[in-house]
Amino acid sequence: MRHEKRNTGADIHLDKVQRWMQAVIVHPGDVEEAIGSGDAEKEFGAGRLDELVKPSHSLTPAERVGIYHGMYLLRMVEALQSDYPALAHFLGEDAFEDFVREYVQAYPSRSYTLNRLGDHVPEFLLEDPDKENAGFLHDLARFELAVTEAFDETEAAVLKPEDVRDVAPDAWVAARLKPIAAFRLLSLKHDVIQQVDAAKREYPAPKPRRRATWVAVYRRDYSVYHLSMTRAEFGLLQALVRGATLGEAVAEAAAKLKASESNQKIFKWFRTWIAEGMFSAVTFD
Repeated sequence: MRHEKRNTGADIHLDKVQRWMQAVIVHPGDVEEAIGSGDAEKEFGAGRLDELVKPSHSLTPAERVGIYHGMYLLRMVEALQSDYPALAHFLGEDAFEDFVREYVQAYPSRSYTLNRLGDHVPEFLLEDPDKENAGFLHDLARFELAVTEAFDETEAAVLKPEDVRDVAPDAWVAARLKPIAAFRLLSLKHDVIQQVDAAKREYPAPKPRRRATWVAVYRRDYSVYHLSMTRAEFGLLQALVRGATLGEAVAEAAAKLKASESNQKIFKWFRTWIAEGMFSAVTFD
């Protein structure tokens, strides 16, 4: 007499169930496609769904798993929208959801926290350079990522006006200024600030505008700010951030300004940077 071998569920171990569940939840298709996907089938075939998930009084096993499958994308949308509100505002609800679906397939969450989920958004937006507004979206994402990074950085003491006054005038030539950790400096090809302002005020998103933009993003008193600047101001600040002495940076900046206005402008910029708390210390060679 022939006996059919019966599956007793002996291979249903927690690690296999966890891998199966993850494969199903993160799959971009509907729940039926997810259950039958290659990654899920590596752990358990679709025919074994009833062994893994029991029905409730009102839901089938597939419907119960479908709740988690649907909530995963919504959670990813929510997380990325909090980091990229202007990008979400510009794209619109449906297009942003489609974008998130594509993005998390290319760059799925690999951490216990979603704080770093959006770290690859700028580069992802350039992976298809022929996509409409790719360059603009890349710049917008770079700005919003800088805001998130500045917000998440560790708090540090800032250089105070009295610290500056204590430095002997003839020592400033060799001085180097150390920026705070919560500081980012961006050179962009598009005006993204108007997009950010429109999102905050819930105004209609303006058309992308190609215009060179230089901006500093920094945190002060647990709030993140941005400061737009001219090319010359950006060049001086960039030189200081890279480690140039104040004498070297000022000489380079002064060469690009009219002699009659260089000292006045540079002093004004420097005073603003100190007042905004962009630097944490001054050191000397």
